[in-house]
Amino acid sequence: MTQHVTPLQRVQASFERQGLMRHWGAQIEQVESGLCVLSLPYSDKVTQQQDGFHGGAMGALADIAAGYAGLTQAPAGMEVVTVEYKINFLAACQGGKLLATGRVIKAGKRVIVTRAEVMHVADDGRETVCAALQQTLMAVPKTY
Repeated sequence: MTQHVTPLQRVQASFERQGLMRHWGAQIEQVESGLCVLSLPYSDKVTQQQDGFHGGAMGALADIAAGYAGLTQAPAGMEVVTVEYKINFLAACQGGKLLATGRVIKAGKRVIVTRAEVMHVADDGRETVCAALQQTLMAVPKTY
């Protein structure tokens, strides 16, 4: 008898292995089939020289959120790796937190296409879209 693993359980098990996300203080906010939302609080670990969120941090968060959205639709026994992504940085932001929402556009057995939107949520609650990403993932055999 095989045990059913929920999308959240599948993502959580992988997320716990993400040293970068742990170091930065990122958290899983929501996971459903084809969807993953991650948050990243503002800190000096994720800033650039002008004290804004670093583009590398925005890109990593978007890549991982979209990747986990893809993982929820990858075949059992597989994980995903990023083959490529394209990102547009739309606004510079300080303070508050980032929310990256990844969604599956099309899921095949080996190739999964996703997108992510990164939203800045200011301390006063104002929201600004600060990055948009499109990504191609490949499903590969799980090695752990």
